[in-house]
Amino acid sequence: MSTLDDVLAKIDANQTDALARLFALLAIPSVSADPAHFPDCESAADWLVRELAGLGFDASKRPTKGRPMVLARAKAKRRDAPHVLFYGHYDVQPPDPLNLWTTPPFEPRLVEADSGQRIVARGAADDKGQLMTFVEACRAFGETGVGLPCNVSILFEGEEETGSPSLPGFMADNASELKADIMLVCDTGMWDQQTPAITTMLRGLVLEEVILRGANRDLHSGLYGGPAINPIRVLSRILADLHDSNGAVTLPGFYDGVEELPEEIAAQWRDLNFDESEFLGDVGLSVPAGEAGRGVLEMMWSRPTCDVNGIVGGYTGVGTKTVLPAQASAKVSFRLVGKQNPDKIAQSFRAFVKARLPVDVRAEFIAHGASPAIVLPTKSEALRRARRALETEWGKPPVLVGSGGSIPIVGVFKRELNMDALMVGFGLDDDAVHSPNEKYERSSFHKGARSWARLLAALAA
Repeated sequence: MSTLDDVLAKIDANQTDALARLFALLAIPSVSADPAHFPDCESAADWLVRELAGLGFDASKRPTKGRPMVLARAKAKRRDAPHVLFYGHYDVQPPDPLNLWTTPPFEPRLVEADSGQRIVARGAADDKGQLMTFVEACRAFGETGVGLPCNVSILFEGEEETGSPSLPGFMADNASELKADIMLVCDTGMWDQQTPAITTMLRGLVLEEVILRGANRDLHSGLYGGPAINPIRVLSRILADLHDSNGAVTLPGFYDGVEELPEEIAAQWRDLNFDESEFLGDVGLSVPAGEAGRGVLEMMWSRPTCDVNGIVGGYTGVGTKTVLPAQASAKVSFRLVGKQNPDKIAQSFRAFVKARLPVDVRAEFIAHGASPAIVLPTKSEALRRARRALETEWGKPPVLVGSGGSIPIVGVFKRELNMDALMVGFGLDDDAVHSPNEKYERSSFHKGARSWARLLAALAA
């Protein structure tokens, strides 16, 4: 009878063909933001359906108002096997600016580096290389005759890079097909090339835009300077008031629901030997600018933030123009942690602005989305098994990390279907995701597939 060792050996033997399959998917320019590439998104979905059907999955392309979903299901031999839902996305970011690519972005290639071979193409790490690690693990279970140890559902979407607008409706219409014991997400990364990681925290997000209006038209600063209110001055003062001298956010109630990091996790992060100076030095900075007394990893992974992402007002063209603008605007984002309430944060921000408006200045607010933070249980049986499986494959225990960014689908599935997620990915910080010359380490592609084989077996044990 074939065993897990046979499955792992089959993954090793399949590497040449597996790379060719990945290259075929990477060659499809499935850019979901560009209407010119909508047919390519259809092609990528069709390609995945064919691959999964060839592996014995009941696979189909499902239409949405936007780009199609790929949904596939396959059963384990065991009747009492657990059911997992694997999520990934086949759409990619636009490759611009093209002149910064060493070779065309949709002509995948292998390059040699000190770390080993690298796969270079748009989508190599985000997310085609990642999702194909799971597909290749499933292939090996089938080709050895072992059969999948878990009942497996797969959901590949084609609009993740544009905010997943079709996903909520699709999930509502297909909830019974998507419900599983646990969700597996590969759109995350490792601590370093030799150290796996499991992401257990995702920061939430509130996006607000504020527009301040004063006079009924732009004014000559020589004629009106002094007596006329300047919306830029008002806006600048309000934005400056959002933080105190220690970097803390001053919105009333902002820290409600923010809890201190569990000591087990805090100790693990301290042992990572993270070089804060090097991290900031790589982008030309030297001193952490967040909350005083907090480490950089803590600031990024487990603390909330408020950031002004853009300011517009007055004349911004070449040269000068002596004008008092009629309006000024800013876009502000809040990264949330723990149990912070996105709606309350948005309300607090709006009240904060209104309380600081002088006579003759009016405020308009535009909401651009909100989602809560996700904190996954660190004592769950699924996490324990995943940690053991990854340690067996990589020779060292995985780091439990947070993510400064957001993966909204994880929160949506938790709220709507009460499903926790196991977030295991094999990307690296230097993969140039969303940038020219995006890459994915070949070791990540190879050992990622081996890792998923071990994880599936561990979850079913």
